[in-house]
Amino acid sequence: MINFFRDQVVSSTTALFSHGPAPLENTLNYQGDPGLLGPESISWRVIGDTAAFVGGIRALLVQAAHPEVVAGVEQHSRYRSDPFGRLNRTSFYVTETTYGARPEVEAAVAEVRTAHRPVSGESSRGKQYSAAHPELAAWVHNVLTDSFLSAYQAFGPGQLSALEADQFVTEQATIGALLKASPLPLTAMELSAWVADHPALGASDDQANATAFLRNPPLPLGVKLGYQPLSEAAVSIIPSRITDILGLQSSPARSRIGASVVRALRWTLGSSPSWHLALVRAGASVPDDLFRQPLPSGSTEAMRAAGPSNSEIPK
Repeated sequence: MINFFRDQVVSSTTALFSHGPAPLENTLNYQGDPGLLGPESISWRVIGDTAAFVGGIRALLVQAAHPEVVAGVEQHSRYRSDPFGRLNRTSFYVTETTYGARPEVEAAVAEVRTAHRPVSGESSRGKQYSAAHPELAAWVHNVLTDSFLSAYQAFGPGQLSALEADQFVTEQATIGALLKASPLPLTAMELSAWVADHPALGASDDQANATAFLRNPPLPLGVKLGYQPLSEAAVSIIPSRITDILGLQSSPARSRIGASVVRALRWTLGSSPSWHLALVRAGASVPDDLFRQPLPSGSTEAMRAAGPSNSEIPK
């Protein structure tokens, strides 16, 4: 019975992230390209772990605490009719910019900047906004970085050292700079304080709508089985000032269930196949014990066609 429940949760969770285009579809065309961050980066480790599922949900919740940012989502997004869309687009962008070859990183950034260009208007408190504004771009980017780091530190296979956490923030700031986001904190402590104490945050009708939707999205019952415990885990690592703004309360018991789901996902899925693909493309060694999911269809043939490298080619 326990194994059946675990398998159902794993299946429903992976369904959350399988409704958009597959990332890195052509990455093996760029053999030897280490990408923007490279195989030795902390980012490949953090984003490749299943704790990133929690980080992604936390980011969407925390981003809603900024009235101008959430106004842009409310007024320009189709999230009500496409409940998977924003989560999958965020996942695609993070995967492409973290693991992609240089041309893939540039294409992902260009796509986001193009999509953000027409997103402007007035928030519910009467302030004008533009998604292209450096400070609003910084809120979205920095919250993503802070969320993935917080999730890894709370639910990852082991905590990063202070130096490693700072390195992760610095690496992610390199991506933020491509989006013209500013300011971009360069240490974990500075980033955490910048997010938690941001002066522009506040409750709004748009925020209430977005938070209610994220807490109880219209997902199939089977998919909700995986989403809900991850959502509870996400709430448990949001700063108290922001949970107050969002009207949320953390439950230690439900958070523990979320942590159990993350562990089950790690045990079943291993690390991200995108990390695996990026290692192969870069010609780096592939650890034996990290990856359990098959690589995308056609990737094995592409690797063999590319010739020998330092990476392992699955049989």
